[in-house]
Amino acid sequence: MVESAALFALRVCLGAVFIAHGWRHYRNRAKVMAWTGSIGFRSPRLQWLLMAVGELGIGVGLITGFLTPVAAAGAVAITAVAYWTVHRRAGFFVTASPDEGREYVFVLAVAAVAVATLGPGEWSVDHRLDWSLSGGGGAAIAASGFAAAALQVALFFRAKP
Repeated sequence: MVESAALFALRVCLGAVFIAHGWRHYRNRAKVMAWTGSIGFRSPRLQWLLMAVGELGIGVGLITGFLTPVAAAGAVAITAVAYWTVHRRAGFFVTASPDEGREYVFVLAVAAVAVATLGPGEWSVDHRLDWSLSGGGGAAIAASGFAAAALQVALFFRAKP
């Protein structure tokens, strides 16, 4: 019971962060499209769509505990792309530069992998449907987000000099 409550709290916290970002990106379409283009992404409209819909879906998946390892993989993918395209050149701390630091995306990715590895807990849709996948399988699915991120960066990102 205590473990499920802790996992639920972690899922809700993590999911709320993704929903907040997704909603902000959704509402500011033109600004997000201009920004993604300015940092080197091709197809800014597609990048906006992936960010907004992806982050909203990740957040809902994490909060409800539905397809939890898949939502975690999405979180890993989004944060890995953010790290590579924006945060890696900044210092570790979020306040270190105008581009923010690496600590934020690092913590989000690790928390997502932890949730996928531990499983969503009893207070989840996955548990109700008996779909709870945890341990190495959940971690492997979450880690597949790195491959998705690498593919997105390879296909769409050209760093500005």
